Amino acid sequence: MKNLKYPILVLLIIILGILSRKFYFIPLLIGDFLYAMMIYFIVRIFAKKSTLLKSVVLSLFICFSIEFLQLYQSNWMVEIRKTTFGHYVLGQGFLWSDLVAYVFGISIGYFIDKKSI
Repeated sequence: MKNLKYPILVLLIIILGILSRKFYFIPLLIGDFLYAMMIYFIVRIFAKKSTLLKSVVLSLFICFSIEFLQLYQSNWMVEIRKTTFGHYVLGQGFLWSDLVAYVFGISIGYFIDKKSI
């Protein structure tokens, strides 16, 4: 069951993220929060032997890189972002508030992970 912990958490977060977009009273930042938490648990899937702190740093690096990549607006990148996959993975536009949501999402993921070890 221990090997399934992270994939199950990722699946639950994806479901919550999809549901968060269906209800207009849920702030958009919740989606970014959940996205970052999902990234953290995906990192944990592929870096099981890594320390929790290294997973936090790598997750922040991935999320921040994707967010700052949104400042890059070449034609081919904009076309990728128009696809469903590109929209969900790469996002649409840079927002400083997203960075804050990422920090909180990864922090909560870390605390969930630490409590379950």
